[in-house]
Amino acid sequence: MPNGAFDMTDLVTIRCLTDNYAYLVHGGGQTALIDAPEAAPILAELDRRGWGLDAILLTHHHDDHIQAVPQIVAATGATVWGNAADAARLPALDRPLTPGTPAEFCGERVEVIDVPGHTVGHVAYHLPGAGLAFTADSLMAMGCGRLFEGTPAQMWDSLSRLAALPDETLICSGHDYARGNGAFALAVDPDNAALRQRLDATLAGQRPASPATLADEKATNPFLRAAALARPGEDAAAAFARLRREKDGFRG
Repeated sequence: MPNGAFDMTDLVTIRCLTDNYAYLVHGGGQTALIDAPEAAPILAELDRRGWGLDAILLTHHHDDHIQAVPQIVAATGATVWGNAADAARLPALDRPLTPGTPAEFCGERVEVIDVPGHTVGHVAYHLPGAGLAFTADSLMAMGCGRLFEGTPAQMWDSLSRLAALPDETLICSGHDYARGNGAFALAVDPDNAALRQRLDATLAGQRPASPATLADEKATNPFLRAAALARPGEDAAAAFARLRREKDGFRG
């Protein structure tokens, strides 16, 4: 991991609801929460560690990522950060953010990356000094989010933007969909030994679904391997669009 204000002990993954992930990042005496699916496990983890909460960084407007904001703010006094362009669909923002304009937290640069596709207002947060990227429902473990609002072209551009980050970046996604994502990935990429090894280890509880390095995602995620999985006459963007359609109908 690159040198910075954080180390691995400063990143805490919290399981919420049925399959959501939230994340705490702690450094320089400050703590941030990325997404707020459920208050109880998040507040319990803060209490267990003796941490306050300074900021909640929201990735997109879906209820399972924002519904606990009022309760957590009431308990901690944290400020709420999110995409200014999607403010009408987010809880009241204390810190409206503009993708492409960096912010700062705990002395760390925070890059706000526009990643439309799953929703049109979705953003990801990249902390280059810490080697972390919080991608929620855009780039996910062995998959990507369903296109509820955006187009395949938008999502492909978003994934390409994330794929350009350093390979050692830890990708912190928004859900544990390892079983379904992994089954689809194997169906379209059956000879991928790295994928099979990752999925087997994840389902056996030997490694978490998230976070994983970007290098791992490039090796095992069919949506990042669209060029390798393209059919004759398809470019990578067209292959991605086809794979996303196939995933939507997959029942494996």
